[in-house]
Amino acid sequence: MAKNAPPRWDRKMQQRLARGEAAALGELYDRFAALVHSQAHRMLDDESAADLVTREVFGFVWENPDAYDPKQGSMRSWVARLTHRQSVQRLRSTAVTTPDGDEEDGGARADPAELEERVRRATAAARADYIVASMPAPLRAALELAYIQRRDYRQTAADLGVTEDEARRRLRLGLQLLSTAHTRPLEGSSPPGYGRPL
Repeated sequence: MAKNAPPRWDRKMQQRLARGEAAALGELYDRFAALVHSQAHRMLDDESAADLVTREVFGFVWENPDAYDPKQGSMRSWVARLTHRQSVQRLRSTAVTTPDGDEEDGGARADPAELEERVRRATAAARADYIVASMPAPLRAALELAYIQRRDYRQTAADLGVTEDEARRRLRLGLQLLSTAHTRPLEGSSPPGYGRPL
């Protein structure tokens, strides 16, 4: 297999979606709905908005299966980018004013710089969630023990049944991966051909 060739599942899924197989959409939903919903919820901090984004993303995938190109990356990455784009669009739409200058939601007018900072923070948080969900289980387990259950590296090693050096290695690698959440935002990093709006 070529170095940049997509995984077999992604190629087959793209072909099945392009043929209009409803079962393919169901399989895709089962595989990625939790990722889409949690990413949207993390960005929007609103359960009903996250539900809506989830429906919109899978609706877009169903209606536009040709928008995914396996040569451009994994299906998981593409779905995450669609989710991010739709969530950012929804965040920005909350700041849209009506012709008389009042906010559509009845709130005060949003400061554009404040809105962009909120988008930036939400993007970094969503990227961190995506990185954690995508990392290998041993790294994720080490991070969860150390940072959620507040274990030190010795306790983490004991809980995982690995050496202390291995626990430190896993924690260091996991933290290095997480550090990219703030340095490589999802927005603007889409490969060519993925700029198509929902």
